[in-house]
Amino acid sequence: MASSSRNNKKYDVFVSFRGEDTRDNFTSHLYSALSRQNIQTFIDDQLNRGDEISESLVNAIEASAISVIVFSEGYASSRWCLDELVKILDCKKEYAQIVIPVFYRVDPSDVRNQTGSFGDSFSKLEEKLKENTEKLRSWRNALKEAASLSGFHSLNIR
Repeated sequence: MASSSRNNKKYDVFVSFRGEDTRDNFTSHLYSALSRQNIQTFIDDQLNRGDEISESLVNAIEASAISVIVFSEGYASSRWCLDELVKILDCKKEYAQIVIPVFYRVDPSDVRNQTGSFGDSFSKLEEKLKENTEKLRSWRNALKEAASLSGFHSLNIR
């Protein structure tokens, strides 16, 4: 069943990103630009992350009207990012959340097919988790689906 958060949006935008790749440049500029427009934006800049995404993060995703996914070279090397991605796409199905992919120095087809340097990142993670075929399949499907949405290349942030 759809939860009540659907009618009770706390954030306009949730930003999913790989910190090491984008925290100090692209993501912080994106966050500033959105904030200047009074757009309530959730950005998780916690440095200490465990393996599982936290309940508060799941709640923040559910409480957002729009999710922006910043695909960067290292995005697919993070279980955390991939779990966020799966959750975001669940919210797209359940609550018709708007999902906007941003391709930051990666090609959409590499994200879609897990090829190129983006694919190399995914392969490293795949090595560690090869026994967990179900999770790997859900991540692959999520990457394919998200990268097939129309998105943005090198967003022009002022």
